[in-house]
Amino acid sequence: MGSDRVTAAKRKMDDLLPVVIIAGPTASGKTGLAIEVAERFGGDIVNADSMQVYDRLEILTARPSAAEMARVPHRLFGVLGPGERCSVGRWLRMAEAEIAEIRAAGRLPVLCGGTGLYLKALTQGLAAVPAVPDAVVDALRTRYAEIGGEAFRAELAAVDPVAAGRLPGTDGQRLIRALAVHRASGRTLTYWQAEQSQEPGITGRFATVLLLPPRDELYQIIDARFEAMLVAGALAEAQAFQRLGVDPSLPAAKAVGLSELIRHLNGEIDLTAAVEAAKRATRNLAKRQETWFRRQIQSDLEIFEKFSERNLDKIFAFIRQFVLTPRN
Repeated sequence: MGSDRVTAAKRKMDDLLPVVIIAGPTASGKTGLAIEVAERFGGDIVNADSMQVYDRLEILTARPSAAEMARVPHRLFGVLGPGERCSVGRWLRMAEAEIAEIRAAGRLPVLCGGTGLYLKALTQGLAAVPAVPDAVVDALRTRYAEIGGEAFRAELAAVDPVAAGRLPGTDGQRLIRALAVHRASGRTLTYWQAEQSQEPGITGRFATVLLLPPRDELYQIIDARFEAMLVAGALAEAQAFQRLGVDPSLPAAKAVGLSELIRHLNGEIDLTAAVEAAKRATRNLAKRQETWFRRQIQSDLEIFEKFSERNLDKIFAFIRQFVLTPRN
């Protein structure tokens, strides 16, 4: 009974501890804002981007630079090898451990990333999706390779039209996952996600700042950023990654821009075509992220432009009030 009271008291205390989330589509300025927030409020930045968790792709995943990471502590960036898989559940367990360490040091956790499912799991908990045998996934992976993405998506639509409706045929990983859940459990992924736990991934008070620049402006930033990536060595990075022989079905191999540059390296397309395809894929990613955040994330402060210093006073005032004003 005594230990139960101690646990309950600790949870009640944790409920009052703030967590700041910086979210938004790729290239919206999340990294710059997170660093400013962490510097001003004594925080550590925790990565919430499903690609930046992997090593070997610093440029193509737009990981914070060494100079940026030296300004404030950064956690969960490049911590897994490209041959590993980072599920939502695995990331959540790692993030919980990092946040506990940050809190123990008396600092502010600042979550930064564009992977909406990670952030939703953090604040709302994981859906109770049952485990899927590897054999089921392997069989469906083979099926996907045999019939192609659109035909596979049609097969998923026959049993789970909601999941199929929100996934493109090119997203093999999530299409396979959705159909595998149905094959293994007899119920759709949509059903299991509707059973989402109401317990948060961690306890605490969450404040989400969402960056939503105008789409045309964001697309221009994306195109310019990819050109800068090329100057910084993105092609050499793609070549080095190719030499690793990573299974193309693994998440790290699906980094936006990677497959396009590898096609060029293989002599399939010229560099201009590869760059244009990579820019287009990044713009499509940004559009999907924007749509997801608008529908799935309850933000506390929305900034309808790319982050810049002129936003700082407004954002700092909001965070200051949030951090210093515990809710009852």
